[in-house]
Amino acid sequence: MEKIGVIGLGNIAQKAYLPVMATLQDQYEWHLTTRNKSKGKMLENKYGFKYFHQTLDELIAEKPLAVFVHTPTATHFAIIKQLLENDINVYVDKPVSENLSEVEELYHLAEEKQLLLTCGFNRRFAPFNQALKQITDKRTIVSEKIREHALQPAQFAIFDLMIHSVDTAVYLMDEKIEQVDNFLVTNNNNLEQGYITLTGKTSRAQVVTNMIGGSNLELSTVQGTKTRQEVTNLNSLRTYQTQNIMQTARPDWENTLVTRGFDPIIKSFLKAVSEQGENPVSPDSAILSHKLCYDLAKTLEK
Repeated sequence: MEKIGVIGLGNIAQKAYLPVMATLQDQYEWHLTTRNKSKGKMLENKYGFKYFHQTLDELIAEKPLAVFVHTPTATHFAIIKQLLENDINVYVDKPVSENLSEVEELYHLAEEKQLLLTCGFNRRFAPFNQALKQITDKRTIVSEKIREHALQPAQFAIFDLMIHSVDTAVYLMDEKIEQVDNFLVTNNNNLEQGYITLTGKTSRAQVVTNMIGGSNLELSTVQGTKTRQEVTNLNSLRTYQTQNIMQTARPDWENTLVTRGFDPIIKSFLKAVSEQGENPVSPDSAILSHKLCYDLAKTLEK
């Protein structure tokens, strides 16, 4: 049975990853890393995980096939580099880094070592977003993230929140991007609004983030030549055609982690590393999503 490591057992790991990993204990031997022994005991009691380590070096000594990295962004570069240098495949929460040169260096190292470095862009794997991807002859794409009232430091908001919408637009766009335009509205270094427009030969994608929008909403829209579809909060799909509007919800029994794409991206990564398959999140597209956010953040310096 292949060993798979996990480092960083905080909120995102406990909400989105460990519940899925717990169901796969008959397929993989999970090795969790935390200095907090009481947290380890709690996770052992809750999910039945058996193998715990206190340091990254201890985890690496187990020679896992891959490691999931859920630590704070500032720690990603050093941890990922050490794992790759020890011939270990890596899955990491977005962003890989807020520094574009670090992102590029890590992907180059992964390629050099013939390893997978997969960024956790789960929205690509949300079933309804995948339905949007299937629309042909796309003309207009809109990817929105709205918050009721949640002012955050602009750089943090771009890489923590807006990057989801940016990557969704990159994923949905089917042609080469020929032009990028961006614009920020800030107040005392906090992000109020952020916009990126991606223009191709026949299509255009608009990324919109509004931190004071009166509601919490995630909306992705694709207009093709024959149909228009909208996905709301990843769980509702509305299809527009002449004289017909059809609304579809995810099945009542479907697990939220499937609806939001976490379950399928985890399993896709594990399948890829086990079978030496293709990266489920292509390096070029992941780097592009980081570059778009990096370039937007750089406008804060002007």
